Amino acid sequence: VQLQASGGGFVQAGGSLRLSCATSRSTFRGYSVGWFRQAPGREREFVAGIMWSSATFYADLLKGRFVISRDNTRNTVYLQMDNLKPEDTAVYYCAAGTPIHSSRRNRNAYNYWGQGTQVTVSS
Repeated sequence: VQLQASGGGFVQAGGSLRLSCATSRSTFRGYSVGWFRQAPGREREFVAGIMWSSATFYADLLKGRFVISRDNTRNTVYLQMDNLKPEDTAVYYCAAGTPIHSSRRNRNAYNYWGQGTQVTVSS
């Protein structure tokens, strides 16, 4: 099972980026996909997730600036990030799994992980 995260880069505060998470059809179908991020010296934290049904869920502090979506024809999940702030700087990872409702924001509920893509936001 492979997930390929891409779309990271360097952006100024207030800017936008769109991350992509591409995977195989067998992984994509029936799985929830989550985005997590990890800044230096910090634990990996949940950002946003989308279920196979396309129901979405977010980290409370990020809702409104980040939007997650999925394109079933391309087996790809996107994370649109707007109004980026320096504190959004981190390596962003996508992950796939079948978490139960109460664990959908828990990184341990996801079985498969991509390699990460760096997002750097300058002030």
